[in-house]
Amino acid sequence: MTKSLADQVEDLLPQTQCTKCGYDGCRPYAEAIAAGAAGINQCPPGGIEGVARLARLLDRPVIPINPANGIERPRPVAFIDEALCIGCTLCIQACPVDAILGATKQMHTILPSLCTGCDLCVAPCPVDCIVLMPVTGERTGWAAWSQQQADAARSRHDFRALRLAREKAENDARLAAKAAEKLKAVTLEATNTPEELAEKERKRAIIAAAMERARLKAAEQTKPDQ
Repeated sequence: MTKSLADQVEDLLPQTQCTKCGYDGCRPYAEAIAAGAAGINQCPPGGIEGVARLARLLDRPVIPINPANGIERPRPVAFIDEALCIGCTLCIQACPVDAILGATKQMHTILPSLCTGCDLCVAPCPVDCIVLMPVTGERTGWAAWSQQQADAARSRHDFRALRLAREKAENDARLAAKAAEKLKAVTLEATNTPEELAEKERKRAIIAAAMERARLKAAEQTKPDQ
């Protein structure tokens, strides 16, 4: 099966999912490059070697990393000061590759072997207990990040996206079922006076409107890209 240009571009990206390129992950950036909407020099983790890889694929000149997106640097890994961690889970929610373990009100731990150094967990932390430490010496870009690591990070990112989508769908289904039960209960309520009838109809209208909004939102999210 022939790969699309976006697929070929994505294969050459380091899959750190850091968003420093200005897009919400490596795949959106790859699609933007393929569409001619983004430059090949917006990925600091890939460094100049990453630019060269894309240049060869697209038959373009090699150009320096755009400083607006950051600089090429040794690969960092995030570490949590466990004495300061309050277990808020905000870093877990921010990690694009599921490299953080923990639960609400329990100390969190970052798995160094899985961390891509994206630093997306740093800003949400309310107690500043996360720091980034370089772990590759003077090696930067692809010299500090292997294809095997990139492939593994990509798999974890894709699995996380599927898990979040499934969890959202399950939650939406639970809310829809709950709303349907409420609507049924309102319908079966005994009505003795005009006031009670009016209140009953008001409740039904509110619940029905909420269910319709949820249906439209779900339909919009599942609509294929034009």
